[in-house]
Amino acid sequence: MTRITTRPYSLRDSEMLRQNGIHPVLARLYAARGTKETAELATELNSLIPPTGLLHIDKAAVFLADAIAQHKRMVIVADYDCDGATACAVGLRGLRMLGAEVDYIVPNRFEYGYGLTPEIVALTVKEKSPDIIVTVDNGIASIDGVAAANALGIEVVVTDHHLPADTLPQARVIVNPNQPDCAFPSKNLAGVGVMFYVLLALRAEMRKRGIFDLQNQPKLDTLLDLVALGTVADVVKLDANNRILVAQGIKRMRAGRMHAGIAALFRAASREARNASPFDLGFALGPRLNAAGRLADMALGIECLTTDDEGRAWGIAQQLDTINRDRREIEAEMQDTALALLDDFKPQDSCTITVFDEGWHQGVIGIVASRLKDKFYRPTITFAPGGDGLIKGSGRSIPGFHLRDALDLVSKHAPSLIQKFGGHAMAAGLTIRADDLPAFQAAFEAVGKSWLQQHQLERVVETDGALEDAYYTTDFISLLDSQVWGQGFAPPIFCDEFKLVSQRILKERHLKLLLEKNGQRYDAIWFGHTDTLAGTVRVAFRLDANEYNGVTRVQLMVEHVE
Repeated sequence: MTRITTRPYSLRDSEMLRQNGIHPVLARLYAARGTKETAELATELNSLIPPTGLLHIDKAAVFLADAIAQHKRMVIVADYDCDGATACAVGLRGLRMLGAEVDYIVPNRFEYGYGLTPEIVALTVKEKSPDIIVTVDNGIASIDGVAAANALGIEVVVTDHHLPADTLPQARVIVNPNQPDCAFPSKNLAGVGVMFYVLLALRAEMRKRGIFDLQNQPKLDTLLDLVALGTVADVVKLDANNRILVAQGIKRMRAGRMHAGIAALFRAASREARNASPFDLGFALGPRLNAAGRLADMALGIECLTTDDEGRAWGIAQQLDTINRDRREIEAEMQDTALALLDDFKPQDSCTITVFDEGWHQGVIGIVASRLKDKFYRPTITFAPGGDGLIKGSGRSIPGFHLRDALDLVSKHAPSLIQKFGGHAMAAGLTIRADDLPAFQAAFEAVGKSWLQQHQLERVVETDGALEDAYYTTDFISLLDSQVWGQGFAPPIFCDEFKLVSQRILKERHLKLLLEKNGQRYDAIWFGHTDTLAGTVRVAFRLDANEYNGVTRVQLMVEHVE
């Protein structure tokens, strides 16, 4: 069941924004997203929250500055998703700009698992002989791995953004906005954002030591295209601070001032960097990088982001594109299997979904979980074989159901059920014994039944209400496209009643509509639907500029029809 609602907003806040020069429709959209002052809409770098607010960041800066002065060998241990890859590239490029001797390692997720494990420490020592390990986008849960590094005399700097457990690793320094006692106002930094902040603090420390001044210091803003990509692809909330990072990165892309690998990924995805948007980063570039970590080796993705050779970057981007196509095929097969397994699934009787198949690929289960969650609107965990009698799961959730906390509750009620777990509110991973799947399904469903009410299990298409006729224009669409929308700062969806003039089915899968309102007619398309509509329809839609035969016209991208 899906229903359309309209976001409430404060008329006073909207009017204040309008009086301060904001376009009247944008003022209403911003007010509906909780914006009260124009300062929250700033996109200049000098509006960023200062690094000093991050707990232990000054300590990290002093430690790293000392290490650079002493020519110590650093190795970055990266995570295998887009956030991890961009964080690694930002760390490598930034630390080298500041004079560090630094290399990286990104372990195969299927062999070594997630985070800094003792096995990864042993591999790092064998291959790289570091004095210092710096984790990016991981490490906050790596108690055993940090202990293993300490035992070998290797000091560890943890940079992460994931939620910590009750015990923290005994690292030399931990920088994480979500660790206890950290008062940093934005808890939503991605892993790449945390690493960028560490570099800002390190550069400030080196200025203090007289190594650089404001004129000759390395220009860390050149890394913002990488920061923007990782931030959007990790689906963290785009609060005011993250919107600055993303806006600055996109500005560089549109101006053609991006790294060779980013430019190559745009080309491989057949997207125009001069029109770069958060949508491109989240749905075109991000998946191509993620595919390497899912099916192959994320080292390929990191090399794409760290090479300055345009030919090499293009060659890797083409490889990543091929891997991503393979990922899509595997995903489609897995999705068909999942739907067959759920043939008898009755949404009205269940609050959660848990599925496993012996033939599934570990690297793709998270995407399949996401697709099933979207289809059934239930917290979903998909499992694949993990070897040694274990199965590994990847989960996706819906608003109001904190997935990591749910797994934590299951593990408290049945301490031997989950071998290990971690993650966020909306996404998490875990490992259990294959034999324990039925017990886990029952325990997870019990949490779902106790936490979720029926109304939370209805999909809601949240809209911004009606749009005045004067703004169904390509100019207004350009204005909307110039803003930064994304997770937690939703792209505008409008809603209105239209007379249905005509409809036809495209490619047996999509509905092409001609709608009329106040004497004006609009083309519209509803992807993935072939429903027969009639008479007057209430439509939730996004505005799109559709270019055909050199003419650009307004098109409505339908989200839902009542």
